[in-house]
Parts: sequence; C-alpha cells; structure tokens
Amino acid sequence: MNFSLSEEQKMLKDSVDRFLEKNYSFDLRQSMIEERQTMSGEVWEGLAGLGLLGVSFPEEYGGFGGGGIETMLIMESMGNHLVIEPYVSTVILAGGLVNKGAADWQKQIILPGIIDGSMLISFAHMEPGSRFNLERVQTVAKPDGNNWVLEGQKSIVLHGPVAEKLIVSARTSGEVEDQDGVTLFIVECDEENLGGHEYPLYDGTRALDVQLNGVRVGPESVIGQLGKAMPLISEVVDHAMAAFCAEAVGVMERTQQMTLEYLKTRKQFGVPISRFQVLQHRAVDMFITLEQARSMAVLASGSLASTDLSEKKKAILAAKDFIGRAGRAVGQEAIQLHGGMGMTQELAIGHYFKRLEAIDLMFGNSQHQRREFAKLSNQEGPVEYVQPRKKWKQI
Repeated sequence: MNFSLSEEQKMLKDSVDRFLEKNYSFDLRQSMIEERQTMSGEVWEGLAGLGLLGVSFPEEYGGFGGGGIETMLIMESMGNHLVIEPYVSTVILAGGLVNKGAADWQKQIILPGIIDGSMLISFAHMEPGSRFNLERVQTVAKPDGNNWVLEGQKSIVLHGPVAEKLIVSARTSGEVEDQDGVTLFIVECDEENLGGHEYPLYDGTRALDVQLNGVRVGPESVIGQLGKAMPLISEVVDHAMAAFCAEAVGVMERTQQMTLEYLKTRKQFGVPISRFQVLQHRAVDMFITLEQARSMAVLASGSLASTDLSEKKKAILAAKDFIGRAGRAVGQEAIQLHGGMGMTQELAIGHYFKRLEAIDLMFGNSQHQRREFAKLSNQEGPVEYVQPRKKWKQI
C-alpha cells in the first residue's frame, strides 16, 4: 500500500503548518485560556480564508471534497500547535451531521456558513450519566401540533459557549438505550427556555452544559428521518475519533521534538544529558511509539472511505485504543525526562500532556475502545488478572 502524499495533500499540509507557525503561538493559546476565551476570531477567519473549514465538504456547497487523509493532515498540524479552535465540534461533528443527514435545502443554508467561518455550530449529544454510551439518550422531544418541544439536559458540549446553533439529539420514541427512536434537531442558541453553564475542561478548552426546559422548534429543524439518527451519529463520531487520533499524533510529535531538544541543551556533569545512553534509549522508545501511533492514525483515517462498515469500525476502535495508550506513554516519558521543569505551568510540555489525556477520553478511553472492539469481534473482553487471595492457616 502506498502511504505517500499526493502533491495536493503536501500543499495542504504545508499551508496549514505555515499559517499556524506564523499566527498561533503557545503564548497566544495561554492568554486565551487565562481570559476564558473559547477561540480566536482572527485565527478562525484565517483558517476559513485558507479553505481549511471546507476541506471535507462537497464542492457543490463551496467545499473541496476532501476525505479522511486531508482531515488527518489538518488535525496533525493543529495538534502540533495545540490549537483550541472549534474545528472538530463545528466542521467534523455538527458539519458532518448536516452534510451526511440533512436535506439539500438545509445544507444550502448551513454548510456555506461553516465553510466561510461565519457560522459556529456544536453537537449536543452526551448527557449526565451516559458516560461513553452513545445510545443512552434521555432528552425527549414531544410533538405539539407540527412543532416539537424538547426537554432534558446535555453535558460537555464542546465549544458550546461560542456556538450560535446546536444540533441536539432527543428521543422521539422508545426507551432510554434503544437504537431506534433518536432524532436530531437544530436549535438556535438564543431560544427561550434554553439555559447553559460554561466551564473549562482539563486541558483548557471550554465546554457547555445545556438545559432544555420546553424548547420549542419547528418541523424544519429536524435533520434526517424521525427516530433514525443513531446510525448517522455513530458514523460522524467515527470521523471525529479518527480526527482526534490524528490530533494526538501531532501533539505527540511536538512533545517528542521538545523533549529531544531539552535533552540536547540540558547539561549535567559538564555534558548534555543526551549523551547518557539510558536517556538515548528512552528517547528512541518515544520515537518508536510515535511512529506506531502515526501508522494507526493513517489506518483510521484511510478506513473512513471503506464500504465494509465492520472493518472500518474495528480500525477506528483499534486506533483510538492504541493512540490513547501511546499518548500517555509518550507524555509521561516527556514529563520524566524534563525533570522538575516538566511539572511547571510555564513550560509547554505539561499542557501537551494534558491535551493527550483529554483526547484519550473523547468518546471513550482506551479501555472502552477495547471492550467495543471485543463486542464487534464477537469475542470476550480483555481478561484482567486478579491477584489470588492468600489462604491463611487457622491458628
């Protein structure tokens, strides 16, 4: 199989790298986090100007018709620079739901706004108590004539504080964890009876908890068929997981580079500590883990175009599992090799590690992905070793 990039893909990667290198510094990121900003309007406008917000959308709506590999290249660069912009939430999740499930007239309204950067949308799906179970939807939508009334709560809506629209999943029929019965609705964020609580996540990005207290929407707000949204949600979440895998590779790559540079400049006993063989071995282990993770990210992104749904799902689950564990290994090694400096807020390395930890939890950590892979393969889950209890003699 040929893993080399085409000329267009190389140009895409170079343009993203150059733009972020020039316009997105670690200091800018930290200042936004300290000022409780969810994103930079200037950076988002720049990404739109380069056409990056439309890479994954069809040309008929103003996009470029790119696939998983193009998205992977963008996300790697964003991970490299620790970008906090709402690319996954607006372009991949919400934009993906519209692109793959909405009516043509809805696409004509929404997709051009996403592509030119003027419209920010977030996907409100996860709920308190649902953890990583996508099918657990308690929010309900009750018919009221031709309209719908939404009641319920949504949690951890990524980049929700800056969204002007939400795509909300709600149950129109069935029980809490049924596959059928879930419908998607477009909700304006200025709707009456819609409340929210904004807060920072572990890695500095911001999210929103949403309360729907009888929010009324019209029939034109429905995306796709009534009660048939779960396959669409699952497909789009697969795309988001592949994107997070690519971002994690970018984060690990910069983490490995910064660690190697530190080893070359930090001196002990009059020589750079990179001269010590044991540290050389640990640096090599980091590089090998990074390259293995890169291969898994390519596998996940490349599989998105596959027509074999089972194999595609297994590739993404395997990649998310491996990259979650690889990110932790690389991040912990980087912190260790930086010594006490790695624990400070001023040094970037700790923030990169936090992002790796946050990515691991997105749509399920490594342990969850292994369980899902086992279910899909009709095998038993991973066997955990249990220390046998000691049998004490009676005295």
